[in-house]
Amino acid sequence: MPDSPAGPPTPPIPLSELLARAELGLRRIAGPDHADLLWVHTSEMADPYPYLLGGELLLSAGVLLTNPERYVARLVEAGAAALGFGVRPVHETVPQALVEACDRHGLPLLEVPPDTPFTAIARAVWRLMAEARHRELRRVTRAQQALATAAARPDPVPAVLHQLAAQLAGRATLLTAEGEVLHTAGRRPAPEAGEALTRLARVVAPGKPATPHSPSSPPSVPLSPAPTSATDTCGDAQLSAYALGGGQGLVLTLATRQREAGDRTVAGIAVVLLSLLAAPHQGADAAGRSAALVRMLLGATPHDVAPLLGGEGPWTVVHARRGDGATADPLTAGALGASLGSALVDAGKGRDAVRVLLTGPTPLTPQPGWTLGASDPVPVTDLDTADTRAARALCHAEATRTPLKVHSPASGLAALIPPDRAAAHARTLLAPLTAPLADTLRCWLSLHGSWDRTAVALSVHRNTVRQRIGRCAELLAMDLDDMDVRTELWFALRRT
Repeated sequence: MPDSPAGPPTPPIPLSELLARAELGLRRIAGPDHADLLWVHTSEMADPYPYLLGGELLLSAGVLLTNPERYVARLVEAGAAALGFGVRPVHETVPQALVEACDRHGLPLLEVPPDTPFTAIARAVWRLMAEARHRELRRVTRAQQALATAAARPDPVPAVLHQLAAQLAGRATLLTAEGEVLHTAGRRPAPEAGEALTRLARVVAPGKPATPHSPSSPPSVPLSPAPTSATDTCGDAQLSAYALGGGQGLVLTLATRQREAGDRTVAGIAVVLLSLLAAPHQGADAAGRSAALVRMLLGATPHDVAPLLGGEGPWTVVHARRGDGATADPLTAGALGASLGSALVDAGKGRDAVRVLLTGPTPLTPQPGWTLGASDPVPVTDLDTADTRAARALCHAEATRTPLKVHSPASGLAALIPPDRAAAHARTLLAPLTAPLADTLRCWLSLHGSWDRTAVALSVHRNTVRQRIGRCAELLAMDLDDMDVRTELWFALRRT
């Protein structure tokens, strides 16, 4: 299928696990005995191709089944994983033509007994997915803890590589941009797999800049940026390569016998840690760097830890809360950090937001089950400001019921005014307001004057919002229904 969308945020379910559920009574009668299920879909259309994403277990009673050969061919073309055919009341048995077509096209065919509702099959698949997701989260959390512990050792880089190789049951190697081995751990792969891994590492290694050309030679074309990761296979070996951040051109390569759910997330955690450990840190030792990270998460001044963290960033602060209102425990908070590609996670307490610190130009995407607010990228010395911006963005996201809100830096006409002059004007204009009143006014204006959404964002009653906004109008001696006034106040509040 063209433009196949990404799968759900859960590991695929082996067909064998569904067949093992004795209470369903499913029986494979054609096609291969293995398939990975991503979804469950029921359809009685003669051609359900336009409505399939790929990876489905399609359930049907064959109401409009007139051409089994074309029907199965279209399912395979759509990327369906398997077909479940319910017998009775339309068909007493599975049509033999359908069985033969599934064998020819390699599509697993399951016979669904009359007393098994399709909804029971769908419920069983979702339950298996939930169990698989829980196992994946637990595995990722254990791996994160092990890797973080290794990163705090006096010899952090070899320790992290050794732990990574143990977690993935493979070989982990740290290479320079020229392909020189710095550290390695784990069992050695087959020679042909090692050669393939070396070639894969060159894919993500940073390209050399174009050399100046002479008048007698054609101009050289600058190389396009290298990808940050690449994967390949060699026999039964699964190969991966990741470019590390920090400007050193280092590459992490992995060779494993199979790819399991959570492997990519575990590798991402290792990439973040190795990027921090391998970057220049102005002579600080590993213990000092680890302590700096801890102190920063516990509220130390960014200026105190900036020399130990190294680099100018950019850094992004993310605040997150569970979408179902439940309190996030360290297990789920760690899994969120892993999904975002960072091991720097503060789980918070109670209903406090989970905080995640990202480094580098990391693209943010919504995370299922979470509401996120993010700052714009800032230097490490501005993390305190970014933390405030992320908190405001989270409040805005919760009030508008959007999964992700990113703070936008000043642009357009507002960016033309020097920041120091804008800040001085804002302080003078907003001087009569206390911090709670200013926060309420900022939130109210950002939500276009909605009383209800502001109340949700601030976790107060809507009458409290009305009282505070009325008090703001009195103290400022301004008409807050005037759009010019609102514009000027919004400009000022964005500078505080």
